[in-house]
Amino acid sequence: MSPRRNRPRGGADPHAPLPRDGGERYGLERTDSWQGEDWAVRTIGGGAAAKHYRCPGCDQEIPPGVPHLVVWPRFGGGVEDRRHWHKACWNARDRRSARLQRSRNAPRY
Repeated sequence: MSPRRNRPRGGADPHAPLPRDGGERYGLERTDSWQGEDWAVRTIGGGAAAKHYRCPGCDQEIPPGVPHLVVWPRFGGGVEDRRHWHKACWNARDRRSARLQRSRNAPRY
């Protein structure tokens, strides 16, 4: 019996650097319809999540290293319109109340 190979056979070089545009770093992008608008939805893996974000669905913090979704309006939305959601919160967005109210002392992310 031969010893096990620890290196992948063929294919791309696993040690090759990622493209500068980040094409391989982020997940797939899809379009969802919600409230009569088309929304771009991109999956962010735990390795690419480097900052703290506030989920608009549950108003809880998304810490670094946690996979989540980035959502923005497909047409007419800029960088400032992007929101970071937990995946479960985005899937349950139709079952949640319209808007949660924060206390005056709560941080705004």
